[in-house]
Amino acid sequence: MNIVYRSDVGRICPGCQRPVAQCACKDARGKPARPGTGVVRVSRSTQGRGGKVVSVISGLPLGDVELAALAADLKKRCGAGGAVREGSIEIQGEHRDALVAELVKRGFAAKRSGG
Repeated sequence: MNIVYRSDVGRICPGCQRPVAQCACKDARGKPARPGTGVVRVSRSTQGRGGKVVSVISGLPLGDVELAALAADLKKRCGAGGAVREGSIEIQGEHRDALVAELVKRGFAAKRSGG
């Protein structure tokens, strides 16, 4: 059984079972190796939102601070609100094409996912 969250320390690294801030699975650049460091997926979701559409960006190999900064830039780019939840960025509205273009421009291998 893999622990993904503990109330006393927060998120847990799936590789070494330590808190993400103390992860021992470092890559060559010294950053924590996180699952999904390959292709960044930009999908569409309406679940649990009363039919409202949200563009979800997952698989970003960034830390929490960098993820929050990227989310702020993408929200400004789309002119919409959003949030960072569980390592994913959620942008309100249907902005998948603009988000993929912006992420590719920033050097990420981004793909549209879903219908």
